[in-house]
Amino acid sequence: MFRARSLFLAALLLAALTAALAVLLGGDALGARFLAGYAGCWALFAGALVALRRVPAHSVVPLVLAGAVAVTVVGLVAEPRTSTDSYRYAWDGRVQAAGLSPYDHVPADPALARLRDGWLFPDAAGCAQERGLAPLADGGCTRINRPSVHTIYPPVAEGWFLLVDTVSPAGSRHKGLQTGAVVLSLAVTGLLVVVLRRRGDPRRAALWAWCPAVPVEAVNNAHVDVLAVLFSVAALALVSRRRVTGGVLLGLAIAAKLLPAVLLPGALSGTRRPRAVLSVVAPAMTVVGLLYLPYVLLSDGSVLGYLGGYAREEGYDDAGAGGRYALLRLVLPDAWATPAVLLVMTAVALAVWWRGDPERPWRGALFTTGTAFLLLTPGYSWYALLLVALVALDGRWEWLGLALAGAVAYLAGPTVGPGAATAAYGAAAVAVCAGAWLRHRGDRAAPDGTPHRPVPRRPRLTTRP
Repeated sequence: MFRARSLFLAALLLAALTAALAVLLGGDALGARFLAGYAGCWALFAGALVALRRVPAHSVVPLVLAGAVAVTVVGLVAEPRTSTDSYRYAWDGRVQAAGLSPYDHVPADPALARLRDGWLFPDAAGCAQERGLAPLADGGCTRINRPSVHTIYPPVAEGWFLLVDTVSPAGSRHKGLQTGAVVLSLAVTGLLVVVLRRRGDPRRAALWAWCPAVPVEAVNNAHVDVLAVLFSVAALALVSRRRVTGGVLLGLAIAAKLLPAVLLPGALSGTRRPRAVLSVVAPAMTVVGLLYLPYVLLSDGSVLGYLGGYAREEGYDDAGAGGRYALLRLVLPDAWATPAVLLVMTAVALAVWWRGDPERPWRGALFTTGTAFLLLTPGYSWYALLLVALVALDGRWEWLGLALAGAVAYLAGPTVGPGAATAAYGAAAVAVCAGAWLRHRGDRAAPDGTPHRPVPRRPRLTTRP
């Protein structure tokens, strides 16, 4: 009876979460007001996860999948609410469909005026009525952010934009990318369920499937990060047993969004033989190179586009110029922040590679990625989609605080100031440390509270390099 009540409670909280997300995305709240509603959705998400722990085992997978569908699809209720990145995606897809390289022309280039429409480039009345549109030199406007700079998205992302543009019906506007994101998000959920049923607890899949970041950032804002997440999860699931295949998938993830490059030390966890290391690294690098090659050959300009300018704009090259390295800057001079990040990340990467668990490469990947977030304190909330998927694989829920910290930095930072982001990332760091301490204490204590004596492990009959 108690477990049946837990099932009902979890379903009820999921229904409340879905309704809250629909109201939030369908409303007009922005900035701090949107953040307040978003935080409420996270509270419902946490309650649903607690209730899921008591749900009977035979009901877990159906409930996780049903909740995933409901929570993910709700992202379709409105056009992108908190980000304009998907408009650039749509434009890049349209440019490629016209037989042009997306790296050669900026959206504001008059040479591409024939590709403009009233959706991405509103008329004078639309420019006067809508807020947040980017102005053009000719007096017009566009929904595309940074219309005077070249695209920075890697080749797999560009291929995705082209595919969505090709298969979307005429006039579908933002719906094509959002619907594609639903498919990708549910594919990640399905893959997590398959992996965790074999090598973990399928309940952990709900950490991704029900997370509010998925309908908001992956679906409603249609961020291409979800495509990189799918390849990343597949890579980490296979790399311990099929190194070459895992390396290929990791290369696809990096070529979708450069961030998954930070997963490489985790993918190499415990792999010390040079040949075994090369069997992962070489396919990954080869895939990235081969996928960039056609664009290099077809483009007149650099395929890196505005990447360097973006790093400068966000303050990654100068700690004093923005909100990056916020926690380090509390204890170190600004000039020391970048060298400190390089030193710490090198040490973490080497430790994960040398001492990580080869059977659970996602554990080292989570630690490396989470450490990078704590050190860099990024200002965009959708970057954390990768972190959320890694948390689902490993079950260390305390790292989810970084996803909320990114939302605070992005939604509240422009109005409240950088102090809000620093406080949010600081709280996330405390949560990570507290979670690690409690987990370590639990591992050392028996259920009755007495000290736990480790049981000697039996030697393996076979080992992997």
